[in-house]
Amino acid sequence: MVIVFTGGVSGGHFYPIIAVSEALRDLVREKHLVEPRMYYVAPTPFDEKALFENGITYISVPAGKMRRYASFANVTDFFITIVGIFSAIFVLFRIYPDVVMSKGGYASVPTVLAARLLGIPVIVHESDAKPGRANLLAAKFAERIAISFESAAAYFPKRVQNRIARTGIPIRKALMRTEEEGARQYLGLEQGIPTVLILGGSQGAKNINEIVLSALPDLVSFANIIHQTGPANFKNVEDVAHVVLTTHPQKERYHPFKYLDEISLQRSAGAANIIVSRAGANSIAEIGLWKKPAILVPIPESVSHDQRTNAYAYARTGAAIVLEEGNLTPHLLVSEIKRISGDLELGKRMSASAAGFTDPNAARILAAEMISISLTHES
Repeated sequence: MVIVFTGGVSGGHFYPIIAVSEALRDLVREKHLVEPRMYYVAPTPFDEKALFENGITYISVPAGKMRRYASFANVTDFFITIVGIFSAIFVLFRIYPDVVMSKGGYASVPTVLAARLLGIPVIVHESDAKPGRANLLAAKFAERIAISFESAAAYFPKRVQNRIARTGIPIRKALMRTEEEGARQYLGLEQGIPTVLILGGSQGAKNINEIVLSALPDLVSFANIIHQTGPANFKNVEDVAHVVLTTHPQKERYHPFKYLDEISLQRSAGAANIIVSRAGANSIAEIGLWKKPAILVPIPESVSHDQRTNAYAYARTGAAIVLEEGNLTPHLLVSEIKRISGDLELGKRMSASAAGFTDPNAARILAAEMISISLTHES
């Protein structure tokens, strides 16, 4: 069995692939099948360590970006995509996979088009409430289309509706659970007060960092703050926080991190009473799985067309509130955190609403479908 994964150049595209690869290995062992050969085909490997640990071979195929605005770079990237399609045809012909799974993003386009030309089955997985253009293109010839938000189905053509199923977002096994026992001691958190976990996505969020720094004296006066700043922002955030909190009696309650690895994230999520986060589909799925009340700050519509849609779709369940970045102030952030942390019944209702959103079996559902298609393709 030969499996190819492809998808964009962000954690939101990449890490669900890792989750599905974990489920694939589990299922083939359970079914006593031969271990699959798995490949990741994209312009960059994104996380080479994760690929290596999961037995996935990386193959480089170029892809041009698909911008929504006029730019001379669109012409250049069009030709890069053409080169990528020919490169992907050569790669797929050589390894001849039984199925290609696309997570979307411009990086997936050459590989899914090459699969189409070679008659290789394609499965599309769309994480966002509003599908991206790459997945809308691939859906026209995909055998299966998996979605995470029910509302996403309406964006696909009528003729493919019978191929759509809501699976949810695949989550890596390590993040399926949180560690509450010992988490506060591990992170050095003060007992008896709320803990707020602030996540800016895999690269951090500069604007959220600035709001948090302005609000920091008020925040640490009543809560522990675990703040994932992003690697590029960490030094600046640490320096500013040091100045802001120099004379503050509760300065030890602030805990900044460049990046939270799986163990640190498990423990941070376990200790948290509230999570403040961007509204990437993966982040929302993880927060839902952890059953934590959330404050979502989506990337503005002018920058990203999906996060705002994701945020409001999730908020309609009652599990989160949405604060638009343009309206966000230090005072508003502090006020909303205090409101949720100070109302136990509200917190319980938000946690209960979060519980039904994320399907913990999403990765296994996709993996099982890929095995089924692969076995049919082999025969």
